[in-house]
Amino acid sequence: MFHIAFYKFTPLADLPALHAAVLSLAEGLLGSVLLADEGINGMLAGDAAALDRFEAAVCAPELAGGAFVGMVFKRTPATTVPFQRLKVRIRPEIVPLGIAGIDGRDTGMDVPPLAWRELLAREDVVLIDNRNHFEYEYGRFRGALDPRVDNFREFSAWIRDQAPHWQAEGKSIAMYCTGGIRCEKTSAWMKQELGVPVFQLQGGILNYFMQLPDAEREFEGSCFVFDEREALAPDLSEVHRSGEVTG
Repeated sequence: MFHIAFYKFTPLADLPALHAAVLSLAEGLLGSVLLADEGINGMLAGDAAALDRFEAAVCAPELAGGAFVGMVFKRTPATTVPFQRLKVRIRPEIVPLGIAGIDGRDTGMDVPPLAWRELLAREDVVLIDNRNHFEYEYGRFRGALDPRVDNFREFSAWIRDQAPHWQAEGKSIAMYCTGGIRCEKTSAWMKQELGVPVFQLQGGILNYFMQLPDAEREFEGSCFVFDEREALAPDLSEVHRSGEVTG
């Protein structure tokens, strides 16, 4: 079994019709897909052939006017069945920052994993974990600040309070999250409303693990994932709080 994670900020219309189409395309898979005016966000699991078919179909030019053409899918092996059922839902946001009017396509600067490694060595960079406190406790990039928030909606208040100090010190801001979507939403808001440029880890922690076999050089612990696998180590093996490692 394999797990895929995907998202794309893109304007969508006729969400009820799109909901029906995605539900049909995902038949036989397990997981969750969120649809909103601002785009799509999903995690699905199944065998490789079924996931291949879904990826090809959802990215077809005929679906939603080609809105999902070019969407990136991150695929990892799954020893534990990640989900129990399939859910496709329409929501106000695909990731709930709770601030209206953000264009998720106009984001900060994407930094690929190898360049991110170089960025972390700079002394003029403030590194921010753009996740919840409990996720930070599972694992983090060394030296990252923990905003100590309990949900994503609290993050903007912390940024409003801290950003002026970093700007006064001439610091650059770099942030990361699990798969990239929270960083894209946050960096878009910071750029559009606060005028603060941000570096963001391309594809998040999971892409870092996938691209760099020695990711543990900079990352300590494991990365919490929102499914039955619980967390992934830098080598993408599953880690459970009991200490059990599988995969």
